[in-house]
Formats: sequence, C-alpha cells, structure tokens
Amino acid sequence: MRFVIQRVSHASVSAEGRILGKIGRGFLVLIGVSDTDTKETADKMVKKLLGLRIFEDENGKTNLDLRAVEGELLLVSQFTLYADCRRGNRPGFTRAGRPDMADEMYEYIIAKCREQFPAVECGEFGADMKVELLNDGPFTILLDSEEL
Repeated sequence: MRFVIQRVSHASVSAEGRILGKIGRGFLVLIGVSDTDTKETADKMVKKLLGLRIFEDENGKTNLDLRAVEGELLLVSQFTLYADCRRGNRPGFTRAGRPDMADEMYEYIIAKCREQFPAVECGEFGADMKVELLNDGPFTILLDSEEL
C-alpha cells in the first residue's frame, strides 16, 4: 500500500463537474493499493498517517500532527501509484490491486480514518477525478507499507 501525503492549505476533488470532497488545512492523501495488501496493512498505514507530525509548532519545528492543528483529511484513490516504468515508455499496472479488492480496501481506509478523526472527505473510486490543491511547503511524504 502506498500513500502520497501532501500537507495542504486547501484541496478539493471533483468528478463530472461536481465537488466530491473539499478541505481546508490538512492532508491530501493519494492512496494506492496492491493485491497483497490486507486490512492489517491498512491499519498500520492509517495509524502512521494520523500520527505524522509535519505541521509547524510555535517555534517553526515540524512537531504537530493533524489533530493538534484541527486539520482535515482528503482521501483519493490512485492506482497509478503502482505504475511500473521499468520497461518501455508505457507504464504497466499489474502490481495495482484488482478493482473490486482495491475499492474494498479504499472504503476500509476511509472508514478507519472516520472512526478516529472527525474531518474526512474523499473522492470516488474509479472515477475520472480532478484534484486541486495548494501544497503547503511544499511538503510531500511517500508512505510505503513495505517500508513500515
């Protein structure tokens, strides 16, 4: 499982001209699922995500987590995080999770985040989405479950 976490001043995701999710200060999280991922993998990733201390405190140090700054989460599925570009110029996506399984995992991640955090918005699995954001920093982190 892979999360690309961007600290944002604001972000939104839309599909077919309608806004699906919109947040102010917080994290935009792009979520990639592989066929080998499990609910246990998702639990570890969500715990790490919600515990990340990447907001500045009063001394300018990245010491504060999402709760401390009353931030928000925007969760967006993105199978392209498992693109394989090793051969040729056209990426392959064989490592990405099958759509039914990946959708189930994405919904599980949303539910786990909502259990533990009050402000969670999300995109729509499989939709042709447009994401807009103002990256704060810029500050972007890649969490890979194989490295936790």
